[in-house]
This record gives sequence, structure tokens and C-alpha cells, in this order.
Amino acid sequence: MPTEQTWMLTLGPSHPAGHGPIALNLRTSGDGASDDTIEWCEPLIHPLHRGAEKLFESRDYRQILALADRHDWLSAFGSELGLALTLETMLGIQVPPRATWIRTAMAELNRAIHHLRWLGETIGELAATSSDSGLRDKCRNAREQLTDLHEANSGGRVHPMLVQPGGVRVDLPPRWSAAVIDLTTSLTPLCDELMAWVDSADQLAGVAPVSGADAIAYGVSGPVARASGLPLDLRFDDPYVAYPELIDVGVLSRCVSYAGDAKARLQVLAAELPVSLECLRFSAEQLAGPHAQGAISVRLPRSVRVPEGDGYGWTENPTGINGWYLISKGGPMPYRLKLRTASFANAAALSEAVVGRRVADLPVALMSFLLVAGDLAK
Repeated sequence: MPTEQTWMLTLGPSHPAGHGPIALNLRTSGDGASDDTIEWCEPLIHPLHRGAEKLFESRDYRQILALADRHDWLSAFGSELGLALTLETMLGIQVPPRATWIRTAMAELNRAIHHLRWLGETIGELAATSSDSGLRDKCRNAREQLTDLHEANSGGRVHPMLVQPGGVRVDLPPRWSAAVIDLTTSLTPLCDELMAWVDSADQLAGVAPVSGADAIAYGVSGPVARASGLPLDLRFDDPYVAYPELIDVGVLSRCVSYAGDAKARLQVLAAELPVSLECLRFSAEQLAGPHAQGAISVRLPRSVRVPEGDGYGWTENPTGINGWYLISKGGPMPYRLKLRTASFANAAALSEAVVGRRVADLPVALMSFLLVAGDLAK
């Protein structure tokens, strides 16, 4: 007999979204046993909501950037970058070239760390052999080395708080670019291993499929959308920071799959990882060569006041599209600041994708949608 129940998925410490629970309302064909079929699913917005959009109204334009990277802790740099770009457009600020390349390097470093975490922990969840566990451990080790570079530049392993209106707060530490070049070069074999593993992961085929039409209807973005055949990638379609240069030299490429299932979503992650590492390496070469010297920020008055009006900015975060809608009354703080998060839209598509699947498929299906509890609740 069908039963309806709320599932509180308390995620373990190794799960990429494991800092908070994700709750789902499910109706199953039986009493919730692993072989039962899911007949209906509704993600629940849970208590990690902190009222950030209201908090922005009581902080000045420098302070809000420190709060802007809290909701999606796996895409933290992209979030603060998107808000800074929105402010700079409304202020008419031109960021110095060196700061632009530092931002680009950090954005792709953040993306590589994000993708390695989801790939590694999904492999660990499905590990059937010791070689699978070994590949997961390689992902963890690579992620730690990349996170060390993140910390060396920003001082934080999760929340960088590096961006400020007009540039970045601090310059690169000595030999940072050389360390990036060495590490990204050494990770090429791991990228090949990951793609080979995903291509052979037939147990993921057909799990939680999202059609291209459903992806459009639900507003899905990022790797989840590109796995459903939607080529949307703001780095190409509305390029910012140094992405136009990366496109011109052929370093940045668009990664798309078409099956729309869990396997396709992991294939997109595995395909994007070496692209991000190559973009990171190229950015480091620019910072060590043509842009080795130069200003890292524009000098601004102590009190930054955005002209009266409204503006919208968005970035291609590792999770998906992150958007900021800002209304200014000309004062030192936002009048309103609305946040668009990728996990919120992707979770809506999940509710449709798992219908008809076994309850046992739910953990892996959930991981393939790249949901972060804070990004979902914001």
C-alpha cells in the first residue's frame, strides 16, 4: 500500500553537502523499503535559511561581500565575485587587469575543487572494489592540494572573502603561480582516470533522468543542465573576468552531454575538470608573465555609494547560475538584494526526476544534482 512520509537525509561528514540536512517528502509504492518505487517527491526548504537577503540591507557594500559566499560553501568564490561584478557595473568601475586574472584563477580553482569533491565522494559511495576506493582517495588528496593553494591566496579554505569592489583585497603570495602550474600539470592522469571510471559506471545510467524540456521548465543550470543537452554556460554566453581571452586562445571549452541521467551529470563534471585546470594554469601563467605586476584594486572612497537604480549580475558558479538583483536608493547600503541560487531550481527538477525510480537509487540521484543545503535554503 502506498505510504507518504518525510525523509530527513542526514548526510555524513564526507558528503559534499553534509553541513546540513536535506529533507524530502516522498510517497512510495510500499512502506519505504529499498526496492519500493517513488511515486511522488517534494524537496523541503529546511532550517538553514538565515535571512541573508535581509541582513544585506544593514551592511555596507564592502561588508556584504563577506556574507555573499555563505549560502553555497562549495561555490563560495563565484558568489562573492558575482556580487562584486554587479556592484562594479552599477558604479562604472573598470577592474585592473592583474586583479581580473587573479579573480579568473580563483574562480576556476574553486570549480576544480567543487568538481573533485562531487566526483570523489560519489565514487566512494558506489565503491565496489579497492581500486574505486583508491580513486576516491586520489580525488581527496588532489582536492586538499588545490585547497592549500586556495588558502595560501585568500587565507580561507572554504570562504575566501578575497573580492572587494574594484578588485581583490590582497596580492598573490610568492611562487603561488609556479605552484599552480606544477600541480595542475601533475593532475592530468587523475582526470583521465576519472573520465574512464564515469564512462564505465553503467549502474548510473538511467538514474533520475531530466529531459531538456524539463531542465528549461524548472530553470536548471550548471552541469545538471548541460548534462540534459542545454549548452548554457555563462562563461561563453555572457563572459566576464578573463573568460573572453580564455575562449580566444582555445583554453576554455563547452562540455555537454545529452542523456540527462546521473551518469551524464558525472560525465559533465569529469569533462569540465581538466578544462578548469587548464584555465587555472593559463591564468597562473598570465599572472607570472604579462601581468606579473600591476594594481590589484581600484581606490574607492571610504563610504561606497551605488547610484540610485537597479541592476542584475550573474555568474556561472560550479553548482550553476548564481544571480544577484540589487536595488539602490543611493545610500551606503543596499535597499534590496535578491539572490538567485542554483540548488533551488535544481532541486525542483529532482522532484520530477526520481519519480518511478527505486528508493535505493535516491542517495546517488541526490548527489548527482549537486545540491548544497545552504544554497537550497539560503
